[in-house]
Amino acid sequence: MTYISDALVKVRGEGFLDYRTRELPTWCPGCGYFGIAHALLQVVGELGLRNEEMCVVSGIGCAGRFPIFMKVYGFHTLHGRAVPIASGVKLASPDLTVFAVGGDGDILGIGGGHLPHIARKNIDVTLFLFDNSIYGLTKGQSSPTTPMGNVTGSHPRGNPDTPLNPVALALSYGASFVARGFAGDVEGMKHIMHQGILHKGFSFLHLVSPCVTFDKENYTWKRLSELALPLPHTHDPEDHEAALRLARDERLMTGIFYQDALRPSYIDHLEAQRKRG
Repeated sequence: MTYISDALVKVRGEGFLDYRTRELPTWCPGCGYFGIAHALLQVVGELGLRNEEMCVVSGIGCAGRFPIFMKVYGFHTLHGRAVPIASGVKLASPDLTVFAVGGDGDILGIGGGHLPHIARKNIDVTLFLFDNSIYGLTKGQSSPTTPMGNVTGSHPRGNPDTPLNPVALALSYGASFVARGFAGDVEGMKHIMHQGILHKGFSFLHLVSPCVTFDKENYTWKRLSELALPLPHTHDPEDHEAALRLARDERLMTGIFYQDALRPSYIDHLEAQRKRG
C-alpha cells in the first residue's frame, strides 16, 4: 500500500493526470497505444496547454476511443471522418489546438480520401496516425498497412495486397510537417509531437505500434524495436526529395522527415482575405 501511495503522489506531481478523465483505457495489456497516450499527455503539459484550449477528434477503432480518455473538448465521430470534422473544428475555432486521431484503417482506409485535402489546404491540425497494421477492434482483419503475405482474420492464406506507406503518402500529398515515431520510444515520440503541435499548418505524425493480440509474428515489440532507428543526423528536414527517399527505406526511420515552416496555413489565407475585405 505504501508503494502504491508513493507512486500516486509521484504521478500526480508530474501533472499529466490533469489532462486525463476517470475513464480507464480499454486497450489490451501491452498495447503500444498506452505509450502514445503517455507521450502526448506529457507534451501538452510541457507546452502549458490548458484543457479548454484543446480538442481531440477521432473516428472508430482502437485509437478512436482516445477522446474519452482526455479531459478536453472531444468528438468520437464516424468511421473515417476524423479529418474533415477536425478541419471544421479548427476553422470554426482557430484558437483551439486541434488533434485528429485514428488508426491505419480509419485514416487510410475508409477515411483515406480526406488526407490529401487537409494536406493541400494546410489546415492547422495535428494528425496522429496510430498504426498497428491491422484492424484490431474488429478482430484482426487486414488493414491498408498490413504487409503482403501476412496471415490475418480476413486473409487466412496471406494478405494479397500491397501495403500503403503512410509517410510517403503524406509527403506526396504535400503535408507541411511529416514525422514518424515508435510506440516503444516515448522520448522520441515526445520530440516529434512537441514540434508537430507547434508547427503552423498540417502536421502528420505516423506512430507505429504492435498489435499484441492479433499479430504475434510480424510487427511484434521485438521486431519493431529492431526495425526502428533514428533518421540520419545529416538529414535536412527542408529537403523534400531526401525525405521521400528515406520514407521508402525498408527500415522504420523515426524522427522529422519534412517541415516547411514558411508555408502559410489555411487560417493565414482566410485572415489575409478578411483584411482585404
